[in-house]
Order: sequence, then C-alpha cells, then structure tokens
Amino acid sequence: LVSNQIDLAIEELSQAARVDSDALEIHLILGNVHRERGQVARAIQVHQALLQRPKLTKVEHAYILLCLGLDFKRGGFVDRALEAFNEVIRMDPSNQYALLYLQKLHEEQHQWADAHRIRKQLVALSGPDTQPRNQLILAFLENALGTEALRVGDRGHAARHFQSAIDQDPDTTPAYLNLGDVRFIQGDFEGAEAAWDGLMARAPDRAYLAFDRLERLYEQQGLPKRFEERCRGFIAANPQDWRARLGLGRHLASRGRHQEAFDLMLSALEQNPHGLTVHQAVW
Repeated sequence: LVSNQIDLAIEELSQAARVDSDALEIHLILGNVHRERGQVARAIQVHQALLQRPKLTKVEHAYILLCLGLDFKRGGFVDRALEAFNEVIRMDPSNQYALLYLQKLHEEQHQWADAHRIRKQLVALSGPDTQPRNQLILAFLENALGTEALRVGDRGHAARHFQSAIDQDPDTTPAYLNLGDVRFIQGDFEGAEAAWDGLMARAPDRAYLAFDRLERLYEQQGLPKRFEERCRGFIAANPQDWRARLGLGRHLASRGRHQEAFDLMLSALEQNPHGLTVHQAVW
C-alpha cells in the first residue's frame, strides 16, 4: 500500500483474510482498498458481509458502517451514504469522522443549513487548536447560507448570514462583496459602500473585486467623480497595485479622457508587464 502497489496489496490482504477469516480489521482494510481501487461493488459486498457477523461490539459496528458509508459515497449512492453516516452518529454521537463526512456530503448537495448544523457539532467536539479552521469553515457556510437566502429573495436573512460570515472570519472576501450587493439592492448605498470599503481595507490585494461595484454605486448616486478620487487614493496607498490603475483607466476611457486613461494603463503595465488584460485595454 505504501508503495502504491494496490493490486499486490489486495492479493496479500486476501491471503491474510483466508489465513484468519475472523480477523475483522483485515477485512475492513481489504474492503477499503477495493474502494480506493474503484471496485466499489466489491467493497460494499465485503463491508456488508462484516455487518452480518454476530457479537460485533458497538465500536466495531460503527466503524464498519463508516466504511460502508464511504463505499456508498464513492459509488454515488448519496442517500445510502447519508443513512450510513447518520446511523454511525446515532450509535456514537461523538464520532468526528462520521460528522465530517456527513458535512461534506451536505456541502456537495448544497444543503448548507444541514452542513452548518453538523459543523457546529464538530466545533463542540473539537479542541482549541482547531478553532481557526473551524471559524474559516463556519464563515464559508454562513456565506453559502446567505447566497441561498438571496437566491430565494430573503434579503434580510441573506444580509445577516453575510455579516455573520465576516464576524466568524474577517478574511471571508465573498461575504463583503455579497453584503454590499444586498445593501445596494435594498437602497442602502452608505451600507453597501461600507461593506466594500471593509474588503478593501482588510484585503487590499483583492480590492479590485469591489471596483466595478463602487463605480456603479457612485453612478447611481450621481457622483462619478467620487470613483476617480477613490481609485487615485487607493493607488497612492498601494503604488504597486496595477488593477486600480486599469479600473480607473477604463473609467476615464469611457468618458472620453483617453490620454489620461492611456497613461494609467501604461503605468499598470510597468507593475504587471505580462498582464494580458492590460495589454488588451491599451490596444
């Protein structure tokens, strides 16, 4: 297995299983190897046979079900995988492996509320050393919940989820953008600007994601000059940022100020000489 000789590993494990047919762990591993080999039907057969054994301990039963759930997941049998993982959790509520796989399944099905609920259970079982990662994942799920709420027109809940994502992890870039979008739709232009400003302050390297939004915002307010001021201020604070120069250049070009736009784009090329989008804008 270590040297990735899967077929030989299956042969040796099969021989070991014949030598000691009662050795549960050998059959478990053999089934897992079949699954990794892509032989899902064989893996399911091996693990289901283990479930029929008498006098299984609770831990053994749960572990076999966990392996079987992974078999079903690999084979695309989502409902059966969910059923297996949920059964493991019923038998062992603190089984973090089952909870983790269950969360991933819910994420793959875009069942964000269920995924968020499972992650909260994992957080309760985790130690303090896992908190940063937990915060990051919870923030991702909160943002996904907000996107789902926005999709069905529930702007209030969407805004709360996006704000919660930022509170969980201030580096959740999409949440700032989405929160600003919701506020913009609601007519809260000041709030939208504050959300996008939060992104620019927190992650200057991703500030360019807010440029088009800010330009639209200031146009809506009848303050196109404000966008130019913001871009020039950002360039002054971040002299190596080429995207701000490109954004401002396009803005000026759309208003017929071609020479100023051309100079800005040449300046952007100095910072990013291989940027195809900048060359296209210059042309």
